Amino acid sequence: MMKAPRYGASRQKACSQCSSAKTKCDRKAGSRCTRCTVRGLSCSYPQAAPRDSTSRSESYNAEQDGHISLVSAGSFSSSDIPCSNSHLEKSAMTEVCNSHIDSPQPRGDNAEPSTAQTVLPGDEFTIQSKTKTTKPASTVSETLSFDNLELRCPIIADDICNRWLNSYVPVPGQQIKQYPAAVTAYIYKILRSYATAAVRGRGVPPFIHHSQIMTSLVNPPLATCLTLVRMCEKLLPGSESVAADVLRREMTSIYQQRAAYDNMTLLAAYQSYLIYSMIFLFILRQNTNSFLRQALIELQDLAGLSSQHGIVCIAEQERARPRWEAWIVAEAKRRTLFTMYLFDSLLCAQDNLPTFLGTELRGLPAPANKRLWRAQTRSEWETAYNVHLADWVRGGFNIDELWPNPAPLDNTALLEKSDRVGQWLENIDEFGTMLYAVTSCTHGG
Repeated sequence: MMKAPRYGASRQKACSQCSSAKTKCDRKAGSRCTRCTVRGLSCSYPQAAPRDSTSRSESYNAEQDGHISLVSAGSFSSSDIPCSNSHLEKSAMTEVCNSHIDSPQPRGDNAEPSTAQTVLPGDEFTIQSKTKTTKPASTVSETLSFDNLELRCPIIADDICNRWLNSYVPVPGQQIKQYPAAVTAYIYKILRSYATAAVRGRGVPPFIHHSQIMTSLVNPPLATCLTLVRMCEKLLPGSESVAADVLRREMTSIYQQRAAYDNMTLLAAYQSYLIYSMIFLFILRQNTNSFLRQALIELQDLAGLSSQHGIVCIAEQERARPRWEAWIVAEAKRRTLFTMYLFDSLLCAQDNLPTFLGTELRGLPAPANKRLWRAQTRSEWETAYNVHLADWVRGGFNIDELWPNPAPLDNTALLEKSDRVGQWLENIDEFGTMLYAVTSCTHGG
């Protein structure tokens, strides 16, 4: 009679793939090892389930089924990343492979644990993953379809493309805005935090919606960006120029392919280009490089092209509830656009060039409240949007309501404007708070 094994379950610490390859495995219970994540392999322990242990095995399998790998933790092999220096490529990919996104648990005693989480600078939100106890309808990656979006562009997108000309050839009617030194320093630190968060794998900037980084929905430009920028975290002395060359070639590739992108890919390309540009300024210290000035021109061109595909939901303008997918795209575009304008203003201030008010954006909705932006399910978002429509019966809050008054207002109009600003501030996230701080300290109100 065969002797029963001493242990009911295997004590092997390495996963099957690493065990076969005889390599070190950093896998922990309920997660995938870095090697399998990077190579796209199936990561699992060899299980020798003991008798009468069905429930334990099912619990383990449910945990495995619920796992989601985020792009920023690394989902590409080194061969997918262009690099002109083998030493830099090796060290960069080592940093990517050995780094993990922090996954703090949601607050609250009754909060359900999540297997994947993305942390924004100054805040956190949870990407719920699919488990055996979760209905497919609540899984973001299974319910979102970004086809046939009903969007329109109510502004002149060419004015966005040509904004860089205003500093050299002022247009009649343009209003100069003077940032106080403290506001300029504040913008610098905020935008720098967006760049460093991406470089360190701590999350994504708050102009990228959490659905955009789900494994099944992420677009190639954004996937490449969130992986490629990780090599800038711990650059070896003297390797900054090589890293800059790698990013520069990726930016050039994005811009050259802009005409072939569809709506969603163009948005991802536009967001990626903005992240690369911020890394050039804040991480690689390339503010004296003429390439950054050219990059800003191309960035504004991408912004204009993306806006032409639609930046406002048709239903938004008709005081109706749009599709969740359409709203996600429109809101992400607007947040990216507002961030780009702050980045443009910062570069102009550093070059001692005049900065003009973005009057071409007049009429665009201001950043939405955090309940809408962070909603994890369609039903949660629809409920929040119904409340939004009920709260803003006279029309939503627009970005130009944070600007100086175009004409003197009487006391009644001033009080009404103050009430609307206060209502908007009640439930905004950290991105909206940042915009209000900049506009309030610059224009007052």
